[in-house]
Amino acid sequence: MRRPGRLTVVLALAGICALAAGAETTLAQRRGGWGGRFNRGEPIQPNIPYDGKFTFVRLRYGPPTTVVSQRLPWSHDYPAGERKFMSIMNEVSYLAPHIEETNILGLDDPELFNYPVVYMAEPGYWAITDQEAVAFRAYLQKGGFVIFDDFAQYRGGWENFAAAFRRVLPEAQFFDLEPSHQIFHSFFEIDSFDIVPQAYDVGSPIFRAVFEDNDPTKRIVAMINYNTDISEYWEFAGTGFRPISETNEAFKLGVNFIIYGMTH
Repeated sequence: MRRPGRLTVVLALAGICALAAGAETTLAQRRGGWGGRFNRGEPIQPNIPYDGKFTFVRLRYGPPTTVVSQRLPWSHDYPAGERKFMSIMNEVSYLAPHIEETNILGLDDPELFNYPVVYMAEPGYWAITDQEAVAFRAYLQKGGFVIFDDFAQYRGGWENFAAAFRRVLPEAQFFDLEPSHQIFHSFFEIDSFDIVPQAYDVGSPIFRAVFEDNDPTKRIVAMINYNTDISEYWEFAGTGFRPISETNEAFKLGVNFIIYGMTH
């Protein structure tokens, strides 16, 4: 496994930025500006069958849908966020993931057990059924790893998220992490949270975790990015909307989370 430094990420990102800038600009113009994505639905790309390659899996909550929009919080940053992130994973590691093809699955979909790492956006709005809670509990207890991202205290999202998650693992405890935890050193060395980009004007990002058996010496089953939104930096890479230096840090966090989830 390669363990590149900051320059490698800058170079890898530069190539993606060159391609992304033109594509995103054209997309924005076709929709009459960025505001168009708030008002229209976009088609969801069909899931691809499991083939053994790493696939970015986004968790859906609520009823199935054929389109995504800003009105569906779990779909925020889809599909550009995961595609650009998987491009980075492909450049800096030997993971060789699918890049263009990404999947969306419900929490009770049996296919979930094919994928060791999954992602949920906007868990502050998470609504979960009893059936989903039982199925997702089995997934996590069997070795699954979930990344929660894109929610903040100003929305009052923590209480709803914690209540939803405790339907999955009723005894779950939430531990605040320090930069010394191994997840921040699983690939890149992240020694301070001061360099972590801040998507919300609500203070510093907070990283929390749920551990197996609530034992901090055991593996993390749920990584929680609170008061920040790293996937927004992925989505807007190459558009000039966010600084490249901050986008690089968001990519580094994502890479570390995936590598940790795949190796623990």
